[in-house]
Amino acid sequence: MISQSDKAEQFRELHVPGKPLVVFNIWDAGSAKAVASGGAKAIGTSSWAVADANGFADGERIPLAFAIENLRKIAGVTELPVTVDLESGYGDAPEVVGQTISLAIDAGAVGCNLEDSFPANGKLRKTTDQAERIRRCRQVIDATKIRFFVNARTDVFFQRLAGEHDEAMVEETLERARAYAEAGADGLFAPGLVDPGLIERLAKVSPLPLNIMVGDPGLPLRMFAERGVARVSYGGSSYASAMKKLQEAARAAVE
Repeated sequence: MISQSDKAEQFRELHVPGKPLVVFNIWDAGSAKAVASGGAKAIGTSSWAVADANGFADGERIPLAFAIENLRKIAGVTELPVTVDLESGYGDAPEVVGQTISLAIDAGAVGCNLEDSFPANGKLRKTTDQAERIRRCRQVIDATKIRFFVNARTDVFFQRLAGEHDEAMVEETLERARAYAEAGADGLFAPGLVDPGLIERLAKVSPLPLNIMVGDPGLPLRMFAERGVARVSYGGSSYASAMKKLQEAARAAVE
């Protein structure tokens, strides 16, 4: 049995710029076992996949207690490090987000994604407000002596269409990354960013290892490695793909 503390250290060491950790996101204990058996080095949940698989909409509409129990089941079926998508932390106040982090650690997670946008409308929080939320999380984490990995997700690139992304948005992301790093974040997650040049620019100057979400499942992973990315996530696409195959199999059986 590997201790939670050792899993946390193992997970942290997997974030190497240029040799990215690949996270093929899952949604329950069964999918976690399947991905683990495929040779994964870590397990990560997708909030959208977890919600949809259980009849909820995304955006913190799945009850926190349900999400935490699902996490506990996932952590219980694998020896791999598990990171959980906590969306925006299930609360605005730093103290509430700290409590959510505490629940995730108790359930066996060694890392999380924490968004800087409001679940209700996707608008960005003030950088200072998000930094305070991260700072409280770090205080809670430090008290456990487990080096839990806070992957600070910024939704800057979700504010405009991909074709409108530019250097100014990279700079805005970097300003947030610096504040989040100072507050105690361990990684920077920038979903929505797909331009290779901007990805490389952000990875090169980010104070935190960069996590990018695969927008096109057909893109070769070496593209991310060559641009200095430290983690690549598949998000909800793995769940969507599995459900499509299930639908096709059911249709074929009926026909």
